[in-house]
Amino acid sequence: MELRHLRYFDAVATELSFSRAAEKLHIAQPPLSRQIRQLEDELGAELFDRSARPLALTPAGRYFHTQVVQSLNRIQEAARATRRIAEGHQGWFGIGFVPSTLYGFLPEVIRRFREAHPRVEVGLSELTTVRQHEALKAGRIDVGFGRLELADVAIASEVVARDALVAALPARHRLLASKRVALSRLAEEPLLLYPAQTRPSYADQMLAHFEARGLRPRIVQEANEMQTAIGLVAAGIGVTLVPAPVQALQRQDVAYRPLREEGVDSPVVMSQRRGDDSPLLQAFRALVTATLVQAITAPQAR
Repeated sequence: MELRHLRYFDAVATELSFSRAAEKLHIAQPPLSRQIRQLEDELGAELFDRSARPLALTPAGRYFHTQVVQSLNRIQEAARATRRIAEGHQGWFGIGFVPSTLYGFLPEVIRRFREAHPRVEVGLSELTTVRQHEALKAGRIDVGFGRLELADVAIASEVVARDALVAALPARHRLLASKRVALSRLAEEPLLLYPAQTRPSYADQMLAHFEARGLRPRIVQEANEMQTAIGLVAAGIGVTLVPAPVQALQRQDVAYRPLREEGVDSPVVMSQRRGDDSPLLQAFRALVTATLVQAITAPQAR
């Protein structure tokens, strides 16, 4: 199976006509038909119902077309990313992030970076830490901000900040009577985990804090996104732990409380391709450092 087979199949599946697909591909129809037959023989599956009028995909063909479209898009992304890397990222800079990092210093860094480089298109991608590593190696992003410290020889990572975790509780919850909440008390409550997909993730980090203290929380539901978990908290389904900056997400039906224990936190991990010394990345990293230093010194100045 070669790349041309996928492109030929995509054209026929999109047009649902061998003649129109051949015209679109600028080839004769008989060779196109032979290529599709070769593909079907290799797969051991009929991709098209040739007796249908108009031409139709078989169930196997519909599934295969979905996969082919994703593969072709991925190849195009890789080609564009390769050109950007070869050109030193001029004109484009990709940032990956987990949602909770947008409640801390990152928005200010992005704002300052865009002001300093008005001709650079900044691409923003919401990705788990694991997906950020994949996107970095594929060239789809240039820097990532996650919550996990993952070992990867192709990726250079560093912890740039640590956010204390706080309990997110439904309004009028009985634990709100305390100024600080112990993890042992939270372990007795129905716990909401997030994200549900792509592990390891922040969910494992959350559980590790309980397990380190010999606690086994009662997990009632897993959500795909932090905002969903907070919405479920508002609905009274359970409680969860969020990084402290997330408290900026104010809702009348959710309240936050700091934890009684010390050292229950989540790191903000900045990752990049190992050996990447592009000027834009260096400028971005300098802004991260300056913004964090400013955030630390500002309270002292007051």
